[in-house]
Amino acid sequence: MTVWKYPLSTKMIQRSMIAVLGTALLISPLEAFAANSAPSPEASPSSQSAKAEPVAPSGHEPVIEGSLLNVGEHRFLNRKELMQEWDGLDPDYAPEKAVAAVQSLLSEEDFEQLFPYRLGSEAWFQVAKGKEYYKADQTDYFSYDNLISAVADVSNLKIKISTRQGAPSAQEIQRLDKEARIETLVLRSADFNAPENRSKPIETVIIDGGTFLKEGFKKDRKRELAAFLANLSHETGGGWATAPGGPLRWGLFWNENIAGRTGANPDAFVDPASAELYPGTPGKRYYGRGPIMLSWNFNYGLFSSIIYGDKSVLLNQPEIVAADGKIGYMTAILFWMTPQNPKPSAHDVMVGKWKPSALDKFRGLGDPGFGTTIIVLNGLEANLGETEGSPVQRRAGHYRDITARMGVDITGEKVDTLGMRPF
Repeated sequence: MTVWKYPLSTKMIQRSMIAVLGTALLISPLEAFAANSAPSPEASPSSQSAKAEPVAPSGHEPVIEGSLLNVGEHRFLNRKELMQEWDGLDPDYAPEKAVAAVQSLLSEEDFEQLFPYRLGSEAWFQVAKGKEYYKADQTDYFSYDNLISAVADVSNLKIKISTRQGAPSAQEIQRLDKEARIETLVLRSADFNAPENRSKPIETVIIDGGTFLKEGFKKDRKRELAAFLANLSHETGGGWATAPGGPLRWGLFWNENIAGRTGANPDAFVDPASAELYPGTPGKRYYGRGPIMLSWNFNYGLFSSIIYGDKSVLLNQPEIVAADGKIGYMTAILFWMTPQNPKPSAHDVMVGKWKPSALDKFRGLGDPGFGTTIIVLNGLEANLGETEGSPVQRRAGHYRDITARMGVDITGEKVDTLGMRPF
């Protein structure tokens, strides 16, 4: 389960999910990682893995150590270490249980009826043939099988974010391969062991990927899957008011930002502030790809670290995110599961684990539900109702459509953002 020892810093993942149609892109950087430093590509292998030399803090304050690993290093954990450092492995959140959860909530037949025009489907080929975006070898990118595979792989991961108290940019991030029992340090910010921070307590949040669709009442789990797919459907939707079958049948139609793919926007999307930590590969571009339009070098590097344990995989081959539907879904699920202080994770909102504070209630966020997930994912869509032309109209429409297919009554749930302000 997600362990709320400390809410993830605002420096962690600050991105809005912005519609793929048009030229809008995901542009809010992971500020902590943009501020980090890493060895240059020219550094020797030994210097790339070396830790900074310990510097004693001033006075007699005790030094509080983080991970003993160097960035990119692995270690095998025994059962005692797993319990002490990762809260153990809950068999209820194993991959096979996660797969069964998806299958019990939404059948493949229902999924295909909800998304007949998804990228690479038979209906997509009929519509796309002769268009500039047509690909004769396009696979069924958003297939049910790819969703199942992504859920299984994410369920085999745990993520730990460790933050120095009072220094939100000072972070370490580790991943745990649950089946292999192998822990990897994937990131350490340059200031994590700085003299002014080494005596500060370390606070952590642990995210178990296996809790996706596995917490709360069955109705809540169905609502979570519906909310997840509804938000992705809006981001990737290709429908219009008079589209065959209606606009909601055209969810999951795109998986690349149009301006980025066509070159209308030729930017490489390499942020100079994070280029040392996550160097862009010459000739590669990091425009929006996948269900959440993953953008910028720092996001490709971070998600590559979490998924593969190696930042270079997606930095060297960013096109994988658009070519492999399983990887695309994985980036979306990981984003969905990760809290961002002061924002909760969308997962915790939908299953009732998040309790709004007095400030949250003042901002109109006192009624957790689908509408709140919109604010979590994209605060730019605050204070919008289900009116013609509003992006919330389509998000809410997909949510109503999917929950109806699942047989879930959402009467009384706030599904728009009217009266809400961003976190």
